[in-house]
Amino acid sequence: MGDKIIEARGVTVELEGTPVLRDLNLTARRGEVVAVVGPNGSGKSTLLRCLAGMVPVAAGSVEVFGAPPVDGPAFWRRVAWAADEPAWYPGLTAREHLELMRAVHGEPRLQVERALEAFGLAERADAPPLNLSTGQRQRLSLAATLLRPSELLLLDEPERGLDAAFRERLGTLLAEYATAGGTVVAATHDGALAATARRFHPGNQLTA
Repeated sequence: MGDKIIEARGVTVELEGTPVLRDLNLTARRGEVVAVVGPNGSGKSTLLRCLAGMVPVAAGSVEVFGAPPVDGPAFWRRVAWAADEPAWYPGLTAREHLELMRAVHGEPRLQVERALEAFGLAERADAPPLNLSTGQRQRLSLAATLLRPSELLLLDEPERGLDAAFRERLGTLLAEYATAGGTVVAATHDGALAATARRFHPGNQLTA
């Protein structure tokens, strides 16, 4: 594989004095899909927040793009994040939310209509997000994340609310992102999603 995008060495994290991660190592290279698997409370989300510069480490080191991650504009120009459901703008349709993402971030990886098709939202494109089902809103959130230009995707349980068929489709979309030179780190409970992404593109699995 190519250049290292993420290198975490001996990472230990404590929240309110309670250890959440202990001596964790992770390397992710350009063009890789890395699945972080484990039960609830195992520290998967905390690890992603460390990689995003949102949570400090008690011991060890984290580097993203060759430097410690800093939660700021320069970092987020290169990194796309999907975790909790975003706050939707009242009065804007699903299509308009994607158009807004394109306007804010510049030339998109996917054109808006292509993203609507890829995420199964073409027939609901003119509906506001709050009129969509839970699964459709999750697909819209993921569409917005993959539409914008980025080099690294950090995804926290991207399978939430998705049916089995679309989970497999998502695995393929993540593999396509990696094939184009991006790096994916996804915290997931869904071993099948991770397996799909790895089947279409080489990747790793880390147990948190």
